Amino acid sequence: MTQFGYQVLGFGSGGGGGAYDVDFLVVAGGGTGGYDDGGGGGAGGYRTSTQAINVGTEITVTVGDGGAVPSGWTVTNNGDDSSISGSGLTTITSAGGGGGFGGDLGGADGGSGAGGSGGAGAGGSGNTPSTSPSQGNDGGASGGPSPKLGGGGGGAGEAGNTDSTSHGGDGTASSISGSSVTYAGGGGGCTRASGSASPGGDGGGGAGGVHTPHIAAVAGTVNTGGGGGGGPGSMPHSDVGAGGKGVVILSMADADYSGTTTGSPTVAIDAGGTGKTTLIFTGDGSYTA
Repeated sequence: MTQFGYQVLGFGSGGGGGAYDVDFLVVAGGGTGGYDDGGGGGAGGYRTSTQAINVGTEITVTVGDGGAVPSGWTVTNNGDDSSISGSGLTTITSAGGGGGFGGDLGGADGGSGAGGSGGAGAGGSGNTPSTSPSQGNDGGASGGPSPKLGGGGGGAGEAGNTDSTSHGGDGTASSISGSSVTYAGGGGGCTRASGSASPGGDGGGGAGGVHTPHIAAVAGTVNTGGGGGGGPGSMPHSDVGAGGKGVVILSMADADYSGTTTGSPTVAIDAGGTGKTTLIFTGDGSYTA
């Protein structure tokens, strides 16, 4: 039979041994953009790990939501953390991306930091809390005072404003799913007096809004951990970009895959012709080795 477009070769039993290697990609939810010439939201933290897992171990998977659109200019919403944990495992937690504030406030810290808002806001710090390798980068400072430019949110691969003021930082590519996909791009900041929105970073970052003519910001892409775009210097609240939900991916040799999961991950046997089985979790669940 086939499963998700791949030929099912039969489930293994831990390779017949006591443990086998599992690769992990853990991406947290992205932060929301800010209001009032808002900075872009920071991307969710991006972390990888390879661990030897004992047969019978239950791996608990938590997938963080993106930051929701906040209720006011001085409120922000970081993305939620994503993680994997289990008996005998080294727990891997990726921090939610920093959210943008309104006015002239700085962006919040997070897996990657949010951009500053309003023309005088500093970028938030990425890689917060600190991990090695780094899970993300800093948000960019806002530009101004005339015209005001929201700073770009940081991404997993580069800081906000790297390409230009208000541009979101690019994310990082991974081939764990069997093909190369870029995750955790930062959101673009808002611009004034321009018909061209500032782009979010590669990897799901949402584009920033435009003040004149009024163009709404774009949300971070779901299941990439992308940051939301910064909103225009006027209401409504809904014109701020929400953060994109995160994702957790597991990969192991086809012969090792036990077939025991909860939470309905997308399962691909021999993903991309790699001889590996991948489990893509877009919501909470588990895998028993």
